[in-house]
Amino acid sequence: MDVRLFDTTLRDGTQGEGVSLSVEDKLKISRLLDHFGVHYIEGGWPASNPKDSEFFQRAKELHLENAKLTAFGSTRKAGGPAENDLNLRALLEAETPAVAIFGKSWLLHVLKVLRTTPEENLAMVRDSVALLKRHGKDVVYDAEHFFDGYRADPEYALATVKAAAEAGADWVALCDTNGGSLPGFVSDAVTAVKAAIPGTPLGIHAHNDGELAVANSLAAVQAGCTQVQGTINGIGERCGNANLVSVVPNLQLKMGHRCVSDESLPRLTELARAVAEIANMRLESRTPWIGVSAFAHKGGVHVAAVERVRSSYEHVAPETVGNSRKVVVSELSGRVNVRVRAGDLGLQLNGEETALLARVKELENRGYQFEAAEGSFELLIRRGREGYTSPFEILDLVVLGERRRGHGEMFSEATVKLRVDSVVVHEVAEGDGPVHALDRALRKALEPLYPSLRQVHLVDYKVRILDPESATGAKTRVLLEAARGEERWSTVGVSQNIIEASAEALADSLELHLLRLQEAEPAAPSAAVGA
Repeated sequence: MDVRLFDTTLRDGTQGEGVSLSVEDKLKISRLLDHFGVHYIEGGWPASNPKDSEFFQRAKELHLENAKLTAFGSTRKAGGPAENDLNLRALLEAETPAVAIFGKSWLLHVLKVLRTTPEENLAMVRDSVALLKRHGKDVVYDAEHFFDGYRADPEYALATVKAAAEAGADWVALCDTNGGSLPGFVSDAVTAVKAAIPGTPLGIHAHNDGELAVANSLAAVQAGCTQVQGTINGIGERCGNANLVSVVPNLQLKMGHRCVSDESLPRLTELARAVAEIANMRLESRTPWIGVSAFAHKGGVHVAAVERVRSSYEHVAPETVGNSRKVVVSELSGRVNVRVRAGDLGLQLNGEETALLARVKELENRGYQFEAAEGSFELLIRRGREGYTSPFEILDLVVLGERRRGHGEMFSEATVKLRVDSVVVHEVAEGDGPVHALDRALRKALEPLYPSLRQVHLVDYKVRILDPESATGAKTRVLLEAARGEERWSTVGVSQNIIEASAEALADSLELHLLRLQEAEPAAPSAAVGA
């Protein structure tokens, strides 16, 4: 069975706390959703704010190939004709092929929020849908708070969806607006609606307040819904909406329904990460299906098994959704982890797996962590190779921090003495803080000898206290991420002295870049030193 996807990232998604999309952002996401194969893109509420009004004007130039752009609004106000309702007029002026309107299903809202009669509410639903249909719109009627209304008064809740169906709604979407329903109840309610309006296609719009939005959406499809509403990455009001990134592969790979083309499904991870980037939101690494840890294997037994039979510890092949397997190296690893991870880095161990694994376990026992510091793991391999020579050696390192003349901000200064081949370099630099000063001093000493380091910059710096019960004498772990263009690598340092831990991670990040560069373009710095 085909299931239609109704994406409301641009409307319900932006109602989430901390989510704000510009018009340009919404246009970019619309193109991504259309390319992926979404059937409806709900762009916003034209009557609610100037941004959405501008979006619908500019969206006329999108030329969507797969999706129907959808404007969102409400039924007419109580006591007035639909033809004169400003909200409905704004929906028509948006000139979208589809329109979604919500109406009340729960008598609590009818009586206490709208403060109208049950009969007038039914007329509001009926009149609004009929007006939009007379103008040739594809109408999606969102039965707001349907499951709460059905729980309180099944007869009236069913009467509201009957009114929409009789007026010609193309879809009736049942909304778990408060997000508190359970899958079994959702299934029973959908079954009842299907019997009440057998000729009208049904949709499900679930919120995630009970962390069941995806489960409720799947249950609704099992009971007969053929449209699923949701957002990319589950963003939305309060705890969010049903996450289409999880709904789609579950429906298509687990339940045998067709949502998007076979060519589109492998673009799922790319879509989710692109939307997160545009929305300036951090995508949780453990996000099912598309997170960087979704197919990560850490335990040695797991890695050994999945290398032989991938389905032993992977419920689907990660490539089916555009993700990839990740082998994590830690104290829980086995030799296979080490060998596979080295292979991923393009490095051969030549039978040194056992020695390398022992070194990893020794260091992790001292507080190092190589799961998030794969650059440091790569350095362990490279330093264990025959003929390894460090591009530089730190001989002396001094970092000062002081407040001069009794006022103003702290002043930081770092002094480094390095040996490169037979040459000793001695430099001093100031910085905004001790790590910044240290970074500048190292670069001041090394960049004349290794000019490519000018292209390397720090993009993240994290500090974790490993034994807080030791108070100011606690051991510190520093995780540092460096970048050169699109290339990223992370290194780790551990010490009771935060400056020493930072210096270790910083020096390793620079050394790894130089070792990689030397391997790609063999050349010694001696000519530069001589110059």
